Amino acid sequence: MALWLNRSGRHCEHESRFLDEGRIYFTFDGLDRDLSHIATRDDVQALLEEVAPNASPGKRRQNGGQMWAFVTKMAKGDWVAVPSKRKTIHIGEITGDYTFDPNAQNPYYHSRTVNWIEQDVPRTNFDQDILNSLGAFTTVCEIKRNDAENRVRAMQTNDWKSTGAKPRLITNGEDEQEATDESSTLNIDLEQVARDQIARQVYAQYANHGLEDLVEAILRAQGFTTHHSGKGPDGGIDILAAPDTLGFGRPRICVQVKSQTSPLERPVLDQLVGTMQHVGADQGLLVCWGGFKKTVLQEVPRLFFKVRLWDQNDLLDQFLAVYDRLDEEMRAELPLKRVWAMTSPDTDDTKE
Repeated sequence: MALWLNRSGRHCEHESRFLDEGRIYFTFDGLDRDLSHIATRDDVQALLEEVAPNASPGKRRQNGGQMWAFVTKMAKGDWVAVPSKRKTIHIGEITGDYTFDPNAQNPYYHSRTVNWIEQDVPRTNFDQDILNSLGAFTTVCEIKRNDAENRVRAMQTNDWKSTGAKPRLITNGEDEQEATDESSTLNIDLEQVARDQIARQVYAQYANHGLEDLVEAILRAQGFTTHHSGKGPDGGIDILAAPDTLGFGRPRICVQVKSQTSPLERPVLDQLVGTMQHVGADQGLLVCWGGFKKTVLQEVPRLFFKVRLWDQNDLLDQFLAVYDRLDEEMRAELPLKRVWAMTSPDTDDTKE
Protein backbone atom coordinates (compact mmCIF):
# COMPACT_ATOMS: atom_id res chain seq x y z
CA MET A 1 0.00 0.00 0.00
CA ALA A 2 1.07 3.61 -0.54
CA LEU A 3 0.19 7.19 0.37
CA TRP A 4 -0.22 9.67 -2.47
CA LEU A 5 -0.49 13.42 -2.79
CA ASN A 6 -3.01 14.43 -5.50
CA ARG A 7 -3.73 18.14 -5.79
CA SER A 8 -7.10 19.36 -7.04
CA GLY A 9 -5.64 22.33 -8.89
CA ARG A 10 -3.02 24.95 -8.15
CA HIS A 11 -5.69 26.89 -6.26
CA CYS A 12 -7.83 23.85 -5.38
CA GLU A 13 -10.23 24.93 -8.11
CA HIS A 14 -11.33 21.33 -8.77
CA GLU A 15 -11.80 20.42 -5.09
CA SER A 16 -15.60 20.32 -5.05
CA ARG A 17 -15.64 17.99 -8.04
CA PHE A 18 -13.18 15.63 -6.37
CA LEU A 19 -15.35 15.46 -3.24
CA ASP A 20 -18.81 15.46 -4.82
CA GLU A 21 -18.01 12.78 -7.39
CA GLY A 22 -15.82 10.57 -5.20
CA ARG A 23 -12.97 10.73 -7.70
CA ILE A 24 -9.47 12.06 -8.05
CA TYR A 25 -8.46 13.50 -11.41
CA PHE A 26 -5.22 14.04 -13.28
CA THR A 27 -6.18 17.47 -14.59
CA PHE A 28 -3.62 18.09 -17.32
CA ASP A 29 -5.24 20.67 -19.59
CA GLY A 30 -6.21 19.35 -23.02
CA LEU A 31 -4.88 15.81 -22.52
CA ASP A 32 -7.75 14.00 -24.27
CA ARG A 33 -5.72 10.83 -24.94
CA ASP A 34 -6.30 7.40 -23.44
CA LEU A 35 -3.26 6.64 -21.28
CA SER A 36 -4.15 3.06 -20.41
CA HIS A 37 -2.02 1.68 -23.25
CA ILE A 38 1.18 3.47 -22.19
CA ALA A 39 3.79 0.78 -21.52
CA THR A 40 6.99 2.70 -20.77
CA ARG A 41 8.16 6.08 -19.58
CA ASP A 42 9.52 6.69 -23.07
CA ASP A 43 5.94 6.37 -24.33
CA VAL A 44 4.92 9.07 -21.86
CA GLN A 45 7.63 11.44 -23.04
CA ALA A 46 6.77 10.83 -26.68
CA LEU A 47 3.14 11.66 -25.98
CA LEU A 48 4.07 14.85 -24.11
CA GLU A 49 6.25 15.96 -27.00
CA GLU A 50 3.08 15.83 -29.11
CA VAL A 51 0.64 17.49 -26.73
CA ALA A 52 3.06 19.96 -25.10
CA PRO A 53 5.68 20.74 -27.76
CA ASN A 54 6.53 24.13 -26.24
CA ALA A 55 7.21 22.78 -22.75
CA SER A 56 10.80 22.49 -21.59
CA PRO A 57 12.35 19.01 -21.36
CA GLY A 58 12.45 19.39 -17.58
CA LYS A 59 8.76 20.27 -17.43
CA ARG A 60 7.88 17.30 -19.64
CA ARG A 61 9.87 14.99 -17.39
CA GLN A 62 8.08 16.36 -14.33
CA ASN A 63 4.62 16.06 -15.85
CA GLY A 64 5.47 12.68 -17.34
CA GLY A 65 6.47 11.30 -13.96
CA GLN A 66 3.16 12.40 -12.48
CA MET A 67 1.21 10.94 -15.39
CA TRP A 68 3.06 7.62 -15.07
CA ALA A 69 2.34 7.51 -11.34
CA PHE A 70 -1.37 8.27 -11.74
CA VAL A 71 -1.90 5.71 -14.50
CA THR A 72 0.41 2.83 -13.57
CA LYS A 73 1.53 3.09 -9.93
CA MET A 74 -1.53 4.09 -7.95
CA ALA A 75 -3.50 1.03 -6.82
CA LYS A 76 -6.72 0.04 -5.11
CA GLY A 77 -6.29 0.27 -1.35
CA ASP A 78 -3.72 3.07 -1.53
CA TRP A 79 -4.54 6.21 0.40
CA VAL A 80 -4.55 9.68 -1.15
CA ALA A 81 -4.20 13.08 0.51
CA VAL A 82 -5.86 16.04 -1.21
CA PRO A 83 -5.08 19.51 0.20
CA SER A 84 -8.12 21.78 0.52
CA LYS A 85 -8.46 25.48 -0.21
CA ARG A 86 -9.68 25.69 3.40
CA LYS A 87 -6.15 24.69 4.43
CA THR A 88 -7.21 21.26 5.59
CA ILE A 89 -6.44 17.80 4.18
CA HIS A 90 -8.92 15.30 2.72
CA ILE A 91 -7.98 11.63 3.09
CA GLY A 92 -9.39 8.96 0.80
CA GLU A 93 -8.85 5.36 -0.22
CA ILE A 94 -8.44 4.60 -3.91
CA THR A 95 -11.11 2.12 -4.96
CA GLY A 96 -10.82 2.05 -8.75
CA ASP A 97 -8.40 1.56 -11.62
CA TYR A 98 -7.36 4.30 -14.00
CA THR A 99 -10.29 5.40 -16.18
CA PHE A 100 -10.34 7.47 -19.37
CA ASP A 101 -13.53 9.24 -20.42
CA PRO A 102 -13.25 10.70 -23.96
CA ASN A 103 -16.56 12.55 -23.52
CA ALA A 104 -15.58 14.27 -20.27
CA GLN A 105 -15.28 18.01 -19.94
CA ASN A 106 -11.67 19.23 -20.14
CA PRO A 107 -9.61 18.57 -18.00
CA TYR A 108 -11.52 15.69 -16.36
CA TYR A 109 -10.59 12.92 -18.81
CA HIS A 110 -8.45 10.88 -16.40
CA SER A 111 -9.71 9.68 -13.03
CA ARG A 112 -9.83 7.03 -10.32
CA THR A 113 -12.69 6.43 -7.89
CA VAL A 114 -12.06 7.21 -4.23
CA ASN A 115 -13.84 6.55 -0.95
CA TRP A 116 -13.38 9.65 1.16
CA ILE A 117 -12.42 8.35 4.60
CA GLU A 118 -12.21 11.74 6.29
CA GLN A 119 -12.61 15.27 4.98
CA ASP A 120 -11.13 18.49 6.33
CA VAL A 121 -8.53 17.08 8.70
CA PRO A 122 -6.80 20.18 10.16
CA ARG A 123 -3.25 20.58 8.92
CA THR A 124 -2.11 21.09 12.52
CA ASN A 125 -3.11 17.49 13.26
CA PHE A 126 -0.24 16.22 11.07
CA ASP A 127 3.40 16.06 12.09
CA GLN A 128 5.47 18.80 10.48
CA ASP A 129 7.65 16.48 8.40
CA ILE A 130 4.54 14.97 6.78
CA LEU A 131 3.19 18.45 6.07
CA ASN A 132 6.51 19.33 4.44
CA SER A 133 6.06 16.43 2.02
CA LEU A 134 2.43 17.37 1.40
CA GLY A 135 3.67 20.88 0.62
CA ALA A 136 5.18 19.85 -2.70
CA PHE A 137 3.94 21.97 -5.60
CA THR A 138 3.71 18.88 -7.77
CA THR A 139 0.27 17.57 -8.71
CA VAL A 140 0.83 13.86 -8.05
CA CYS A 141 3.55 12.15 -6.04
CA GLU A 142 3.97 9.28 -3.61
CA ILE A 143 4.71 10.33 -0.03
CA LYS A 144 7.31 7.87 1.22
CA ARG A 145 9.62 9.71 3.54
CA ASN A 146 9.67 8.98 7.28
CA ASP A 147 7.16 6.13 7.15
CA ALA A 148 4.45 8.69 6.31
CA GLU A 149 1.89 6.15 5.10
CA ASN A 150 1.79 4.11 8.31
CA ARG A 151 1.77 7.23 10.46
CA VAL A 152 -1.17 8.76 8.57
CA ARG A 153 -3.08 5.46 8.69
CA ALA A 154 -2.51 5.36 12.44
CA MET A 155 -4.14 8.77 12.76
CA GLN A 156 -7.47 7.20 11.75
CA THR A 157 -7.65 5.37 15.08
CA ASN A 158 -6.53 8.43 17.04
CA ASP A 159 -9.32 10.88 16.16
CA TRP A 160 -7.26 12.01 13.14
CA LYS A 161 -4.49 13.38 15.31
CA SER A 162 -0.82 12.52 15.30
CA THR A 163 0.02 9.49 17.40
CA GLY A 164 3.46 10.92 18.11
CA ALA A 165 5.11 7.85 16.59
CA LYS A 166 8.74 8.29 15.66
CA PRO A 167 9.57 8.08 11.93
CA ARG A 168 10.94 4.68 10.94
CA LEU A 169 14.66 4.82 10.24
CA ILE A 170 15.95 3.66 6.86
CA THR A 171 18.39 0.76 7.22
CA ASN A 172 21.12 -0.39 4.87
CA GLY A 173 19.88 -2.61 2.10
CA GLU A 174 16.43 -1.03 1.84
CA ASP A 175 15.23 0.48 -1.40
CA GLU A 176 17.01 3.80 -1.88
CA GLN A 177 13.73 5.20 -3.13
CA GLU A 178 12.38 4.90 0.41
CA ALA A 179 14.92 7.45 1.61
CA THR A 180 14.01 9.99 -1.05
CA ASP A 181 12.78 13.25 0.43
CA GLU A 182 9.99 14.67 -1.70
CA SER A 183 10.91 18.12 -0.47
CA SER A 184 14.45 17.76 -1.81
CA THR A 185 13.47 16.57 -5.27
CA LEU A 186 10.31 18.62 -5.86
CA ASN A 187 9.43 22.27 -5.55
CA ILE A 188 8.07 22.96 -2.08
CA ASP A 189 5.58 25.66 -1.17
CA LEU A 190 7.81 27.32 1.42
CA GLU A 191 5.09 29.83 2.28
CA GLN A 192 2.72 26.99 3.18
CA VAL A 193 5.41 25.18 5.16
CA ALA A 194 6.07 28.36 7.17
CA ARG A 195 2.34 28.91 7.60
CA ASP A 196 1.93 25.38 8.93
CA GLN A 197 4.63 26.04 11.51
CA ILE A 198 2.98 29.29 12.55
CA ALA A 199 -0.43 27.62 12.81
CA ARG A 200 0.97 24.84 14.97
CA GLN A 201 2.58 27.34 17.34
CA VAL A 202 -0.52 29.56 17.46
CA TYR A 203 -2.73 26.64 18.40
CA ALA A 204 -0.25 25.31 20.96
CA GLN A 205 -0.09 28.77 22.56
CA TYR A 206 -3.76 29.72 22.39
CA ALA A 207 -5.82 26.52 22.45
CA ASN A 208 -9.11 26.55 24.34
CA HIS A 209 -10.02 29.92 25.86
CA GLY A 210 -6.71 31.42 24.76
CA LEU A 211 -8.00 31.58 21.20
CA GLU A 212 -10.52 34.16 22.38
CA ASP A 213 -7.60 36.28 23.60
CA LEU A 214 -5.98 36.07 20.17
CA VAL A 215 -9.18 37.07 18.35
CA GLU A 216 -9.69 39.97 20.74
CA ALA A 217 -6.10 41.14 20.19
CA ILE A 218 -6.65 41.07 16.42
CA LEU A 219 -9.85 43.11 16.71
CA ARG A 220 -8.13 45.65 18.97
CA ALA A 221 -5.29 45.95 16.46
CA GLN A 222 -7.91 46.62 13.79
CA GLY A 223 -9.22 49.57 15.80
CA PHE A 224 -12.10 48.03 17.73
CA THR A 225 -12.89 48.56 21.40
CA THR A 226 -13.80 45.20 22.92
CA HIS A 227 -15.55 43.58 25.87
CA HIS A 228 -14.39 40.03 26.61
CA SER A 229 -16.68 37.74 28.61
CA GLY A 230 -15.06 35.78 31.40
CA LYS A 231 -14.54 32.04 31.34
CA GLY A 232 -17.55 29.86 31.88
CA PRO A 233 -21.08 30.00 30.41
CA ASP A 234 -21.27 33.04 28.16
CA GLY A 235 -24.69 32.73 26.53
CA GLY A 236 -23.15 32.70 23.07
CA ILE A 237 -21.05 35.81 23.68
CA ASP A 238 -17.27 35.60 23.86
CA ILE A 239 -16.41 39.10 22.65
CA LEU A 240 -18.32 42.28 21.85
CA ALA A 241 -16.56 44.80 19.61
CA ALA A 242 -17.26 48.21 18.11
CA PRO A 243 -15.20 51.06 16.65
CA ASP A 244 -14.17 54.28 18.39
CA THR A 245 -12.40 54.84 21.67
CA LEU A 246 -15.40 54.06 23.86
CA GLY A 247 -16.84 51.42 21.54
CA PHE A 248 -19.97 53.41 20.68
CA GLY A 249 -19.39 53.31 16.93
CA ARG A 250 -20.78 50.98 14.28
CA PRO A 251 -20.80 48.20 13.32
CA ARG A 252 -21.44 46.51 16.65
CA ILE A 253 -20.08 42.99 16.42
CA CYS A 254 -20.89 39.92 18.50
CA VAL A 255 -18.12 37.31 18.39
CA GLN A 256 -18.21 33.61 19.20
CA VAL A 257 -14.92 31.65 19.24
CA LYS A 258 -14.51 27.88 19.12
CA SER A 259 -11.07 26.29 19.39
CA GLN A 260 -12.21 22.79 18.43
CA THR A 261 -10.27 21.09 15.62
CA SER A 262 -13.37 19.51 14.07
CA PRO A 263 -15.77 21.42 11.77
CA LEU A 264 -18.49 23.36 13.57
CA GLU A 265 -22.16 22.35 13.38
CA ARG A 266 -25.11 24.57 12.42
CA PRO A 267 -26.64 25.09 15.93
CA VAL A 268 -23.72 27.30 16.99
CA LEU A 269 -24.38 29.62 14.05
CA ASP A 270 -28.07 29.78 14.93
CA GLN A 271 -27.16 30.60 18.53
CA LEU A 272 -24.90 33.45 17.39
CA VAL A 273 -27.64 34.97 15.22
CA GLY A 274 -30.05 34.85 18.16
CA THR A 275 -27.50 36.42 20.51
CA MET A 276 -26.83 39.23 18.01
CA GLN A 277 -30.47 40.23 18.27
CA HIS A 278 -30.43 39.97 22.06
CA VAL A 279 -27.44 42.35 22.51
CA GLY A 280 -28.32 44.68 19.62
CA ALA A 281 -25.32 43.74 17.49
CA ASP A 282 -25.31 44.73 13.82
CA GLN A 283 -23.15 41.86 12.73
CA GLY A 284 -21.62 38.64 13.99
CA LEU A 285 -18.27 36.93 13.71
CA LEU A 286 -18.04 33.16 14.18
CA VAL A 287 -14.51 31.79 14.58
CA CYS A 288 -13.71 28.07 14.57
CA TRP A 289 -10.20 26.68 14.25
CA GLY A 290 -11.51 23.44 12.71
CA GLY A 291 -13.68 25.14 10.10
CA PHE A 292 -17.35 24.61 9.39
CA LYS A 293 -19.73 21.87 8.30
CA LYS A 294 -21.57 22.24 4.99
CA THR A 295 -24.73 23.01 6.96
CA VAL A 296 -23.00 26.19 8.15
CA LEU A 297 -21.32 27.12 4.86
CA GLN A 298 -24.57 26.88 2.93
CA GLU A 299 -25.97 29.68 5.11
CA VAL A 300 -23.25 32.13 4.02
CA PRO A 301 -25.25 33.68 1.12
CA ARG A 302 -28.33 34.19 3.31
CA LEU A 303 -26.31 35.79 6.11
CA PHE A 304 -23.74 37.60 3.95
CA PHE A 305 -24.64 41.05 5.31
CA LYS A 306 -24.90 39.79 8.89
CA VAL A 307 -22.26 37.18 9.69
CA ARG A 308 -18.66 36.42 8.82
CA LEU A 309 -16.93 33.08 9.35
CA TRP A 310 -13.25 32.70 10.19
CA ASP A 311 -11.65 29.29 9.99
CA GLN A 312 -8.01 28.59 10.78
CA ASN A 313 -6.89 30.03 7.46
CA ASP A 314 -8.87 33.25 7.85
CA LEU A 315 -7.69 33.67 11.43
CA LEU A 316 -4.06 33.35 10.38
CA ASP A 317 -4.60 35.85 7.55
CA GLN A 318 -5.99 38.37 10.02
CA PHE A 319 -3.26 37.62 12.57
CA LEU A 320 -0.45 38.12 10.06
CA ALA A 321 -2.04 41.28 8.66
CA VAL A 322 -1.95 43.05 12.05
CA TYR A 323 1.06 41.31 13.59
CA ASP A 324 3.14 44.52 13.77
CA ARG A 325 0.31 46.24 15.68
CA LEU A 326 -0.11 43.56 18.35
CA ASP A 327 1.22 44.26 21.84
CA GLU A 328 4.81 43.36 22.65
CA GLU A 329 3.85 40.54 25.00
CA MET A 330 1.88 38.70 22.33
CA ARG A 331 4.61 39.22 19.72
CA ALA A 332 7.12 37.85 22.22
CA GLU A 333 4.98 34.72 22.64
CA LEU A 334 4.77 34.30 18.85
CA PRO A 335 8.00 35.76 17.45
CA LEU A 336 7.89 36.06 13.66
CA LYS A 337 10.26 37.51 11.11
CA ARG A 338 9.50 38.53 7.53
CA VAL A 339 11.77 36.97 4.92
CA TRP A 340 12.02 37.28 1.14
CA ALA A 341 12.47 34.21 -1.05
CA MET A 342 12.78 33.57 -4.76
CA THR A 343 9.86 31.90 -6.49
CA SER A 344 10.71 28.98 -8.74
CA PRO A 345 9.99 29.28 -12.48
CA ASP A 346 9.49 25.50 -12.55
CA THR A 347 6.48 25.49 -10.21
CA ASP A 348 4.19 22.68 -11.32
CA ASP A 349 1.61 23.92 -13.83
CA THR A 350 -0.01 20.62 -14.79
CA LYS A 351 -3.48 22.06 -14.38
CA GLU A 352 -3.05 25.29 -16.26
